[in-house]
Amino acid sequence: MEDDAPVIYGLEFQARALTAQTAETDAIRFLVGTQSLRYDNQIHVIDFDDENNIINKNVLLHHVGEIWQICASPADKNVLATCYNKTSDSKVASCAAVWRIPKELQAGSHEVPDDSSNNTQTLELLCHLDNDAQSSMACITWEPLGDGKKIMSLAENYLMIWDLQESSTKAMISSSATLEGKGQLKFTSGRWSPHHNCTQVATANDTAIRGWDIRSMRQIYCIDNAHGQLVRDLDFNPNKQYYLASCGDDCRVKFWDTRNVNEPVKTLEEHSHWVWSVRYNHSHDQLVLTGSSDSRVILSNMVSISSEPFGHLVDDEDLSDQEDNQHDEKTKEPLQDSIIATYEEHEDSVYAVEWSSADPWLFASLSYDGRLVINRVPRALKYNILL
Repeated sequence: MEDDAPVIYGLEFQARALTAQTAETDAIRFLVGTQSLRYDNQIHVIDFDDENNIINKNVLLHHVGEIWQICASPADKNVLATCYNKTSDSKVASCAAVWRIPKELQAGSHEVPDDSSNNTQTLELLCHLDNDAQSSMACITWEPLGDGKKIMSLAENYLMIWDLQESSTKAMISSSATLEGKGQLKFTSGRWSPHHNCTQVATANDTAIRGWDIRSMRQIYCIDNAHGQLVRDLDFNPNKQYYLASCGDDCRVKFWDTRNVNEPVKTLEEHSHWVWSVRYNHSHDQLVLTGSSDSRVILSNMVSISSEPFGHLVDDEDLSDQEDNQHDEKTKEPLQDSIIATYEEHEDSVYAVEWSSADPWLFASLSYDGRLVINRVPRALKYNILL
């Protein structure tokens, strides 16, 4: 099973920001952002060579500060956005900006030997997402199926949709909404739904999850106490339009049908500490990845609430009558949900997990000590799903 062995890459700085390249995906590429207070921060462009099981990397300087979140443009593989902290006059502000990978690296050239840090390239700034609440940008996310012209940002209690103009060198707020209620309400994370023509987003604040229609900027649902403690992350099922996964500091992962938010459809309680990240597989939505500060990555098979709860259904014409009856018996019961694998390669909190956009069987996880691990879905399960 040589093929299932993990590939590990160590960054010299702490890191918590990870994303997969989503545009033009033939290459398996991940972007990692560092958090260093003493040195210039970096974005590591990690290209995974699947055939030889090796990683090629390029390092780009991100002079402006510690990177809290990174997301790749869905339309241009050389464009990305970051949420970062900058310190000035001993005040810390959280900002967001859109960047371009410099031309020299765009062809995926890896001529630079690993130790020559002196010719590190610098990211090219396209624009800042400037707003009045800019001192506390919590999260940014691109419109998933768009042309790379729309970004959502969450700062304090403001939800903003930005239009990027003039080749992304200018950002204008096209619509915004304010989270209202008692106390100091603050968004912590958000996701843009790939369904309903990308007109809906979900946000998390404290223990609540809310859905918004971005045409009217009104709330369409609210799950008040979705988790017992802070909600850390959200993800939409790519194939089932009302299904949303959430995770949080109550160590749980929950699955919701947003048409009926009184109860979760399913709850997973496999982690023993805060769950920071949850991700549905883009092609096979029964595969769900979670990462936690218990240092573990768990791959679950949530087949009962997937778009194929009975496995692949066989055409009736393929079966004789006798087989037909047995077949009916067999497919009435949804398949059982299970934990497929627990990955223990990390020694520190796992802040992010991401599926590759180019290879549905491959994923990366990142822990705070700067360790990036690339893993594959176990081969037996892969063939089980495919065949």
